Amino acid sequence: MENRFESKTLGPSLPRQLRESLQTLTPTQRAKVLESLPVEVVKQLAYDWRILARDKQLAPDGIAWVIWLILAGRGFGKTRSGAEWIRDRVDSGIAKRIILAGPTSDDLRDTMLEGESGLIEISPPWNKPVYVANKSQVNWPTGAKALCITAEKPDRFRGKQCDTFWADELAAWRYPDAWTQLQLGFRLGTHPQGIVTTTPRPIKLIKELIKREGGDVVVTRGTTYENRANLAPAFYAQVIRQYEGTRLGRQELEAEVLDDNPGALWQRDRIDELRVDVAPKLKRVVVGVDPAVSSNARSNETGIVVVGLGSDGHAYVLDDLSGVYKPAEWAARVVTAFDRHQADRVVGETNNGGDLVEANVRTARGTIPFTAVHASRGKATRAEPISALYEQGRVHHVGTLAKLEDQQCTWDPVNEDESPDRIDALVWAIWSLGLSMRAEDISARVSGARKMRNLGGY
Repeated sequence: MENRFESKTLGPSLPRQLRESLQTLTPTQRAKVLESLPVEVVKQLAYDWRILARDKQLAPDGIAWVIWLILAGRGFGKTRSGAEWIRDRVDSGIAKRIILAGPTSDDLRDTMLEGESGLIEISPPWNKPVYVANKSQVNWPTGAKALCITAEKPDRFRGKQCDTFWADELAAWRYPDAWTQLQLGFRLGTHPQGIVTTTPRPIKLIKELIKREGGDVVVTRGTTYENRANLAPAFYAQVIRQYEGTRLGRQELEAEVLDDNPGALWQRDRIDELRVDVAPKLKRVVVGVDPAVSSNARSNETGIVVVGLGSDGHAYVLDDLSGVYKPAEWAARVVTAFDRHQADRVVGETNNGGDLVEANVRTARGTIPFTAVHASRGKATRAEPISALYEQGRVHHVGTLAKLEDQQCTWDPVNEDESPDRIDALVWAIWSLGLSMRAEDISARVSGARKMRNLGGY
């Protein structure tokens, strides 16, 4: 291959030439070119994001914007973009007081800071920040400081000021008030700016930011496919296998902000209307479990959803700990949920695992109260009465439960081949609270009302 980079010094136009040329090469070809360059040049290039980034990963020009919103699919490179933008603000001396905000404390530490594309990992030795865990703080040699605040606890944003922020996976933040509190403290410096990196969801907050595009918000959209050359083949294959060709794949891969599925039993606007920040005093709390048969990368999820019965007779969805787990792992999650929410009982579907489901829970804790339930009807038939309770206004989500709500508003009950495990766990939990008995009675009336609306009756 012809070497187009024979110069041993970085001339004024060489960085741009390098960036444009390196972008046309495969990772293998790029490595060969870098091997041919002087060591001191390669060391500089290793930390020159302008050369190795794709155009969409570079910040918009100018200072007219206030928020840079990156809406992109999984594996696009959102985390690296956010980390590099913060690093550039610090290196240039613009950012002195920063807030780093993620959905959970684990996300902050494991992804935004210490992950492969995190802030600490991508920073050069001459200005590498130090994470002080007991203070939830990141300090740079230059004197810049960042506070690390989890969106799980909105009150921690109160009184915190900054000139720069990075909000990661905003669409998955459980409490929207965390964003409000962050914005109230975003007022230091002559021109404060912030970046939001997230896979999109059609929630009110994301839609409001998109409406500001062309004003103080710049929106960058990107897909998983754009970064395929830099993704491990196994990761790419797994993500594509899971989502490609599905409606949810348009969100997770292609970063579309989807409307609700017209055929779904739940509508996002209704869930939003009924959402609360705090549950009232609860008379009873149950953990619903819908276990998966296997636990490999291609397995269905084990649904684990916690629901409480309020003193007002309404159901309050408190938590969703669903995921792909091995049997011992999901049992431990169930016990964690049971303790965290001071639950009274675990309700588990035994269609697939039979007695092994209860045995698995009791292996994790032998004294845990357990009720086995067996599905004798289809998923849609079981889910419709629970959907009717939402239409009655008798089920409330405490905060945002992003993945559960995505499943509720995208799953089409006509497709019985899909396995909505989070929905199943939700259904069993609400059913066990006794609310479904009344829901059975109203389900037919709700279905009739839907038909009337479709026919233009009212």
